Amino acid sequence: MTFRLSLVAVAVVAATLGQAVAQDFPGSKPITFVVPFAAGGPTDRVARDLAEAMRKAMPGSNFTVENAAGAGGTIGANKVAKAKPDGHTLLLWHIGMASTPALYRKLPFKPLEDFEYLGLVNEVPMTLLGKPQLPANTYRDFENHIRANAGKLNIAHAGLGSASHICGLMWQHAVKLNESMTTIPFGGTAPAMTALIGGQVDVMCDQTTNTTSQIEAGRVKAFAVTTAKPLSGHKLLKDYPTLQEMGLKGFDLSIWHGAYAPKGTPEDVLKKLNAALKVALKDPDFVKKQEGLGAVVVTDKRQERAEHKTFVANEINKLKPVIDAAKQFAD
Repeated sequence: MTFRLSLVAVAVVAATLGQAVAQDFPGSKPITFVVPFAAGGPTDRVARDLAEAMRKAMPGSNFTVENAAGAGGTIGANKVAKAKPDGHTLLLWHIGMASTPALYRKLPFKPLEDFEYLGLVNEVPMTLLGKPQLPANTYRDFENHIRANAGKLNIAHAGLGSASHICGLMWQHAVKLNESMTTIPFGGTAPAMTALIGGQVDVMCDQTTNTTSQIEAGRVKAFAVTTAKPLSGHKLLKDYPTLQEMGLKGFDLSIWHGAYAPKGTPEDVLKKLNAALKVALKDPDFVKKQEGLGAVVVTDKRQERAEHKTFVANEINKLKPVIDAAKQFAD
C-alpha cells in the first residue's frame, strides 16, 4: 500500500512539474528551429518565415533558426531527435522525413518514434520538365518520345534524397521507365537546372519554387504537374495537366514541410506550440511569403498533431517501395 501511494505521489509531482514548465514556457530561453540544410535554400526560407510568424503568435517569445546541413538532412534531424525535450529545439523539415527511412538503410533515428509531431506547414507542387530542344510539346508526345528512345535519354536530379530525385523516381516508377533512362545526379538544384537548360540532360522533375521562372522564361519545357488536382490558382501552371489526368492513376506528389519536437516533450508544451503554429499559418504576411515561394499553406486537418503523423506514415509507405525498387540508396 505504501509503495503504491508513493508511486501515486511521484506521478502527481511529475504532472505538477510538467504543468509548471508549460505555464512558464517558453520563458526567456529562445526557441530554435533547426533546418537540416544550408542557409538560403527553400526549407531555410520557410523556417525563417515560420519563426517570425510564430514569434508574433507567442508574445514575448524569441525564435531563432540554426542550420545543421549534411547527409541529406539527417544530421540536423538527428540533432533534434537527441535534443533535450523541453520545446526549445524544434525541427523544420520537408519530405525527407518520409523518404530517409528508405534512402538510408542505417538511420540514426526513427521518424515515427523519435519525434513529436507539431503540424504540417505547407506544400509545394512539382513540375515535369524537358530540355528546350526536346521534340515534344504535350505530355503525351513527351512520354512517347521517352519510350521511343529507351536507353538513350537521361534524367537529372539535385542529389540523393532531393525533391527532384524523389519526384523523378516516382514518375519513372509510375510509367514503368525505371530501366529506360540514365540517372544523372548533381550537387544541387542550380547545376542540375543549368544542365537541363543547356541540353546536357533531357528530363528533370522539381518543385515550382525552382522551376516557375525557368518555364516562364522559356528556358525549359513543362509537360505536367504532379499534384492530384490541377493548379487552377497558379497564373503560369493552371493550364498544365496533372499526371493523374494523363493516366497515372493515384499519382499525387508535393514537397511538404512539417514541424517537429523531440520525443518526450511535455504535452502542455506541445499544445502551446501547436496552437501557435495554427495562428502562424493564418498570418497574412506568412501566407503571402509562402505564395511567393510557390508554396500553398496547409489549412486542413493536417495542422493537427495526430493527423500530421498519420500523413507522414502514409507518405513513408508510398515512397519506400519506389526507392527500394530503384535501389538508389544514400548509404
